[in-house]
Amino acid sequence: MSAPSDARRIQILAVDDHPLLRGGIAALIATESDMVLVGEASSGQEAIQEFRRLKPDVTLMDVQMPKMDGIDAIIAIRTEYPAARIIVLTTYEGDFLAKRALKAGAHAYVLKSLVRKDLLDTIRLVHQGARHVDPEIAEQIATSMSDEALTGREIKVLSLIAAGESNKVVAANLQISEETVKTHVRSIFAKLGASDRTHAVTLALRRGIIQL
Repeated sequence: MSAPSDARRIQILAVDDHPLLRGGIAALIATESDMVLVGEASSGQEAIQEFRRLKPDVTLMDVQMPKMDGIDAIIAIRTEYPAARIIVLTTYEGDFLAKRALKAGAHAYVLKSLVRKDLLDTIRLVHQGARHVDPEIAEQIATSMSDEALTGREIKVLSLIAAGESNKVVAANLQISEETVKTHVRSIFAKLGASDRTHAVTLALRRGIIQL
């Protein structure tokens, strides 16, 4: 039996700023007779352009990329093409990032460490209209649903703390007082259940609230 024509295969766009990962995905997809890689992109902006050009069945989207990240690209694509089916590929296991991706319109969330194990089946599921989130991440999302979310300003404060900045530098950067920074830090500790600045940064990185 001959392989399906490209028009009948699941047409896939791969978006990642690392050529080696895109190459690995291409090699994996090339082994399957029911799917074909029709395009690649290395940034969120390129992803939008290539999506418009190719109208793929399924898009594989990295999260952390220069200039425009994957979350913003998902929002832009889904705004223009509400039926777009997008799978997030990421190294981040955190519930916060997964919730952001799913809220932006992603249909699935796959860890890069599990690409060889899970990606092909996930592509087929998403192409059929299903959604898929790794069970461990789904459990984290469920567990954290009652948690009070950090505000945008608290995330900025925490990102600067993660970069090793003092309260004085954080205050100057955000044009607020040092006392206000201390108030934000106390709130961050309470919301994350953190004992100190290092612990807060560790928890936030693990949950995908901030990225270094």
